[in-house]
Amino acid sequence: MSTKDFVEKDYYKVLGVPKDATEAEIKKAYRKLAREFHPDANKGDAKAEERFKEISEANDVLGDSKRRKEYDEARALFGNGGFRPGPGGGGGNFNFDLGDLFGGSQGQGGGGFGGGLGDVFGGLFNRGGTGPRTHARRGQDIESEVTLSFTEAVDGATVPLRMSSQAPCKACSGTGDRNGTPRVCPTCVGTGQVSRGAGGGFSLTDPCADCKGRGLIAQDPCEVCKGSGRATSARTMQVRIPAGVSDGQRIRLRGKGAPGEQGGPAGDLYVVVHVDAHPVFGRKGDNLTVTVPVTFPEAALGGEVKVPTLGGPPVTLKLPAGTPNGRTMRARGKGATRKDGTRGDLLVTIEVLVPGDLSDQAKASLESYREATAGPDPRAELFQAAKGA
Repeated sequence: MSTKDFVEKDYYKVLGVPKDATEAEIKKAYRKLAREFHPDANKGDAKAEERFKEISEANDVLGDSKRRKEYDEARALFGNGGFRPGPGGGGGNFNFDLGDLFGGSQGQGGGGFGGGLGDVFGGLFNRGGTGPRTHARRGQDIESEVTLSFTEAVDGATVPLRMSSQAPCKACSGTGDRNGTPRVCPTCVGTGQVSRGAGGGFSLTDPCADCKGRGLIAQDPCEVCKGSGRATSARTMQVRIPAGVSDGQRIRLRGKGAPGEQGGPAGDLYVVVHVDAHPVFGRKGDNLTVTVPVTFPEAALGGEVKVPTLGGPPVTLKLPAGTPNGRTMRARGKGATRKDGTRGDLLVTIEVLVPGDLSDQAKASLESYREATAGPDPRAELFQAAKGA
């Protein structure tokens, strides 16, 4: 909310309560109006949605005793909007930019406000009294990488990450000045911003190029940060990687990035995860995969086959008689951990082994088997289909 809103908007009128209304009366009025104009009760009604926003904004100010006091003081200071743009006394037009007035621009329109009324509002709204109005800045986002074993990726792990990022310079306590006494930037008068005309009576605000948006300039620049107030800081953080993370996944950890400036929030930390391959198991979404070799008699006659699991005891699967090579069977609940704490399945692919070296007895047994199972050529239909195509 801008300072301009404190002057131009009548929040008491928005909620329909008197200026001496109690907190209970304000709360009651807000709840009644919020129910009436809530978007869920007025789907597709843009006017109701806008009204709901006004009601919420008014409640945010009047429902907070500290902000309500600031609002009342601002309204009293400016005589209920006496500084509104419009016809001036004695004829002519009294035109000026409220943004310049509140933002602390100097010397515009022949005005002589010097630092503007920003200093007045600075004291009124706890923005540093008559000193420079510093602007909070969000810290930078940091990106790091980590390599996990296959098991760590499935079960989750806590790993140390060493990161380098920009943080307030310790040598000068973030002031940028060797003695800790920077001066107010003369270009932006400590606001960290400068205004420029955009035509049509509008103005745009940009970060001040001279102080890089800090509002302060070092008189004797710090040797470590060269007057910027920021320096590279290295730190080690223990980061919890959730269970079930996959190779190449990018995890966002809110507020774990570089520290903010002037009380601003910290940035975010993005961790790109790499997962080492496992000699036995593979991964398919929330399911693990494994290939299990079986003998020809096991596949033909059926039986029970023990299958390894990741980090747990083996499971026994019942192999049906006549199981073909490549069939996939499922061991439920033996896969990777999902976000809700449940586990996927273990997908078991059967690989029928064909012996490469047979004894004379084994050869004779297979010859007898071939004679006993002799029948039509199993490839006859294949050739017939090929001719037809």
